[in-house]
Amino acid sequence: MGGKSNDKKTKKKDKRVSNKPCKFCIDKMEIDYKDEMLLRRFVTDRGKITPRRITGTCALHQRQLAHAVKRARAIAILPFVKIYYR
Repeated sequence: MGGKSNDKKTKKKDKRVSNKPCKFCIDKMEIDYKDEMLLRRFVTDRGKITPRRITGTCALHQRQLAHAVKRARAIAILPFVKIYYR
């Protein structure tokens, strides 16, 4: 009577393929807000923090990384936004 059927067009594929190992877990590295070169690898050129699905970090280290980036921004080690001059 007008109910939805489970056709192929209503199903969505699950695209979660995250088998990247966490770099911080493997190397047993500490995340420090003063380490600018480490933090710059996890920030885009626009200043956004890259998500877990791209970097491959685990949830614990992603939270620590985000906290460190925010601290580094607050004390002007990292910029909030990259400014483009024309």
